[in-house]
Amino acid sequence: MALLQEWRDYAYSHDDRTQGGQQFWIAYFAIEKGIYEKLLENETEVVSGTVEELAAKFETEVLYMAGFLDGINDSLKTPNPIEEMEKDTVVTLDIDLEKLYYNMVAARAEWLYELPQWDHILTAERRKELYKEQKSSTTVVKPPKVGRNDPCPCGSGKKYKKCCGR
Repeated sequence: MALLQEWRDYAYSHDDRTQGGQQFWIAYFAIEKGIYEKLLENETEVVSGTVEELAAKFETEVLYMAGFLDGINDSLKTPNPIEEMEKDTVVTLDIDLEKLYYNMVAARAEWLYELPQWDHILTAERRKELYKEQKSSTTVVKPPKVGRNDPCPCGSGKKYKKCCGR
């Protein structure tokens, strides 16, 4: 079984509505936060190695590293082949930092996008722009309602009530 599928089966068997599930996710998020802190301290370094080597480097288990790689994959300049990843698969963490921040906001991961390491990577203004951009991307904007006596939006020149409003 591929490592990613093994991680997903293991992780999603922990229901976050139970005490045990909550403890599991709290522990995982602490590990994830620690990895991000180390990566963001030296944001220009492109980290590379096997999944097993990266797990050792970041002092975690291979399965947790697979979960981390699943989460960060969309924020990489070149995604890793995570679907068929095994512990000896070589992966590269060449992070697109703005995309990473954007994705952290999308995931509502305050404990990650509020890390102090972001202060020297992105300006406060840029972080605010990315935050607003992400939040507005999920907002549904309805077009203005066409009144009965307004010109028809089809461009016929007739009133809406005499054209498409029938």
